[in-house]
This record gives sequence, structure tokens and C-alpha cells, in this order.
Amino acid sequence: MYYELRKQGTSAMAQDSERWSGGAGFILATIGSAVGLGSVWKFPYEVGSNGGSVFVMFYLIGLVLIVVPLMLAELAIGRRGQSDARTSIATVALAHGASRHWSAIGALGTAIAVLILSFYSVVGGWALAYAVDTAWLGLPGASADLAQARFDGLLASLPRMAAYHTAFMAMTALIVWHGIAGGIETACKILMPALIALIVVLTVYSLIEGDVGATVRFLFALDPAKLTARSALEALGLGFFSIGVGMATMVTYAAYAGRDINLRDAALITVLGDTAISLLSGFAVFPIVFANHLDPSSGPGLLFVTLPLAFAAVPFGTLAAAVFFILLLLAAIASAISMLEMPVALTRRVFGWSRPVATLVCASMCWIAGFASVLSFNLWASWFPLAAFPSLAKATIFDLLDHLTSNVMLPIGGFALALFVGWALPSRFLTEELRLSHTGAAILRALLRYVAPAAIAIVSLAPLAAGDSTAR
Repeated sequence: MYYELRKQGTSAMAQDSERWSGGAGFILATIGSAVGLGSVWKFPYEVGSNGGSVFVMFYLIGLVLIVVPLMLAELAIGRRGQSDARTSIATVALAHGASRHWSAIGALGTAIAVLILSFYSVVGGWALAYAVDTAWLGLPGASADLAQARFDGLLASLPRMAAYHTAFMAMTALIVWHGIAGGIETACKILMPALIALIVVLTVYSLIEGDVGATVRFLFALDPAKLTARSALEALGLGFFSIGVGMATMVTYAAYAGRDINLRDAALITVLGDTAISLLSGFAVFPIVFANHLDPSSGPGLLFVTLPLAFAAVPFGTLAAAVFFILLLLAAIASAISMLEMPVALTRRVFGWSRPVATLVCASMCWIAGFASVLSFNLWASWFPLAAFPSLAKATIFDLLDHLTSNVMLPIGGFALALFVGWALPSRFLTEELRLSHTGAAILRALLRYVAPAAIAIVSLAPLAAGDSTAR
């Protein structure tokens, strides 16, 4: 059975177009997968709202205890399994005498990717809409009411929401359609340098035009009053939820990696790159916000209401705003293509479909499911399916999908993955795939066996114990 699975997986990904051409393309793709819309606003906001530098310290602890070990585990499984997430996990499990039922982790990860992409495409459509509107119509003006009215008008318009959701999904599918080397890798070699260049340009602009001192104080000043047990837990979990380990995306990506690619370096560079982009985003956004005495804690409204208002009050604000929304769009697409690749890889192996057919079917499935989120902001805006439950009384379909994937499914996936690699696989698996010393493999295995599962359980269950099931 093991050899049959291995043969099936390899045959589905053996073409030259189904391999990364080298380490640079692979690393850019993994960074693109980790960086998303949340990296541009959630990380800086969480840091500033929860104690500054101490929050960063706990965040880094979370990276060491949860994110890096799980990412290394996913990468090792993917390269050894050489197939979609479900098949790779089954292949590795059977090769080491473990139950093939561990493959449910990969199936769960693929389901998470489909659900997240369905509503992520809607939010990506907002970024596309604002990039187009800002370039075509300019900013709504220096009036808070006008800025809010533009955002509310977008959400209320079913045709516009549907059109931009469709356009975003089509762009994502077009990239995945062209395969690994010709599609995803080529796109990431363009998207990620462009994204980094835009962040740097926008950061320089914000440092010149904005309030740098207020930004530094917001992001890094130690404020013990804001540091609570809850904020420490949020810091531990932020990297896990923002980078998306536990979804098994890296299992799928690593299946296309050759033996010449150093997985340890890829994991480290990906985590450091995502963190650096998040910090740069803070300096690209908040100096302008603080210079205009606006609220930095308005969540999605920060992107689509507060920032347009702030940019309207500074020189060359329209151009800067257009650059910012293009930046958002690039970040969203780079992350979305990794999510779409997961069901594409699975359906290709299970049904033997060609990549174009698998891409068309999977993208269509996510696109159709996305209309539940589209409708959540207009026709279904006052429908709360779980109104009988106090903690979810005001949750729309969009909110419930976000809650289900982030607060329930991702923790389960990460927890199960840590147990699988930490307990069901031998230490030599990590030594061979990651080129670790016996000591390094022992440390990583201990983190996966004990520390990561405990940290995930604490971060996930503590809000429930406090009576807040919608913390994230």
C-alpha cells in the first residue's frame, strides 16, 4: 500500500512544470503563502494594543514554540510524501508503521483552505475594488462620512461585491492554472519583490509625512498596563493563526521541492520574512494615521475607512493610497494561490484530472461558496444563524466561517499534526528530511510532542474558559 501511494503521488507531480525551479522560487512562494491581508494591519495593531515590546517578545516565543516546529514538520512531510497533503501524510505514516488514518489531517487542511479561500476572496475583492476606485475616482475626501459611505456602498452593492469577488478568484485561478514553475513560482517572483518594494516606498513616504514618534511608541513602548494574561496568549497564538500552520499548505508546497532545497533555511526565512513585512507594514500605515489623529484600532475599517481618510489629508495622498491598495491586493493573491493549490493537488491525484480541469473545478467551488460571504454584507446582513448562542448572537455567515476556520479547525489541525510527527514518526524522519543533528531532531521532536500541543490547547481553550469564543 505504501509503494502504491508513493507511486500515485509521484506520478501526479513528476513533470518539470510541477517542480520549483530552485530554492529562491520556493522560498518566495512560502513567504507569499504566509503573508496575507492580516500581516498588513493585524500584526501591527495587535502589537500596539497589547503592550508593545513585551507583546513582541511573547510573539517571538510563539514562533519558536509553535510556528517553526509545525512548519518544519509540514515541509518534511511534503517532501517525503511528494503528493497532496492527504496522500503525503498517509504515505509517510505507512512508511513508518503508523495508521493511514493520520491522513485525515491533510483532508482537514484542504477543507480549511477551501473554506478560508471562499471568504478570503471576498475581502481580496475589496482590495481590488479600492485599488480600482482610488486610481479611477481618487479618494472620497477628508470627510469621515464620505470615507465610510464609500465602504458601506461597496458592501451594500451585491453586483459590485460579486464582480470583484469573481475577478479576484479568476486572477488566483489563472496563476494556479499554469502550474508550479510556470504559474505559482513565476507569479511569486513578481508579486513578492513588488510587494516588498511597495512596502518600502510607502514606509519612506509615511516616515516623511507622518508621525514617526507616535508610531514607535505605539508599536514598541512598554506599557505594563496593557500586558495581561489574555494579551500574552494572543501573542503566542498570533503567529500560528496569521501564518496558517496547521492547514498543511506547506505539505503541498514542499511536495514540489527537490532534495537540493534546504527546508530548515526555507522555514526560517519564511517566518522572518513574514515578521519583517508585518513590522514594515506598521511603519507604512500608522505614521499617517497618527499624524491625522485617527483611530488605529478599527480592524478592517482601518484599511478601507480610516486610511483613505488619512491619505486624503497628506500630499500625494491619492497616489500613496493607490499604492497601498495595490500592495494589499498583491499580498492577498500571493496567499490565495497557496490555498487554491491544496484542493487542486488533491483532486488531481484522486480523480486523475489535468491541472486546468482541477483548477477550474476547485476555483468554481470556492467561488460559489464565497457568495454566502458576499450576501452576508447586504441581503443577509441581518441574518444571524446562531442567534440562540450569546457569544455568536451577532455573527453573520462571514463571521461564522472566520470563527470556524480560525478558532476551531486550524487549532485541531495544528494539534493533530504535532502529535503525528512528535509521536507517530521516528526521530530519524526529522533527521533525514531536515538534515538535523540527533540533538536538533530531539529538540524539535520534544517541541512537537509536548510544547506545541500544550501551547495550542492553552491559546485555543483559554478564551472559551473566559466566556469569549470569538476572541480571534
